[in-house]
Amino acid sequence: MKINAGEIRVGMLLEHKNDLWQVLKTQHVKPGKGGAFAQVEMKSLNKNTKLNERFRSSETVEKASLDEVNYNYLYEDENNYFFMEPKSFEQIEIKKSLIGEKGKLLTENLEVSVSFYNELPISVDLPKQVICKIETTDAALKGQTVSSSYKPAILNNGLNVQVPPFIEVGDEVIIDTRNLEYIKKN
Repeated sequence: MKINAGEIRVGMLLEHKNDLWQVLKTQHVKPGKGGAFAQVEMKSLNKNTKLNERFRSSETVEKASLDEVNYNYLYEDENNYFFMEPKSFEQIEIKKSLIGEKGKLLTENLEVSVSFYNELPISVDLPKQVICKIETTDAALKGQTVSSSYKPAILNNGLNVQVPPFIEVGDEVIIDTRNLEYIKKN
């Protein structure tokens, strides 16, 4: 689908120079002399390289069309995570490198949204919040102010997060999957 260069937004996927690019930054510039343009920083999903490109406002760019399908997480092996489509029971595997650190938040039967481009999975979106259990954390120090002090904690999936002093070992907490930060006690 063709879009105007002025409509490019952060997070969009664009087809440009025979590759698929994710928009990291965009800035619209209107110089005193000449026409306006969009300065766009993009990252290649295939080659893992970055590109800074200028598009004149009158230019059009190809926005990649993605198919999003909901899958349930099943299990993992050394290199892959395995998911199942709940209606057809079709299973797919996705490389661990594609999901990264957030893969530690996957729990059995967790519903995720997988984005496909030309039938290849390119991204996995977890729910915005997941519930995790505190495995270990430091004891709270008496007299510490609650407002500004957070203490380190390790979750049952191995992730390190910062939690308020009242959180104890065994507590269930809600974690934001976008930035891997503590939200609240469950």
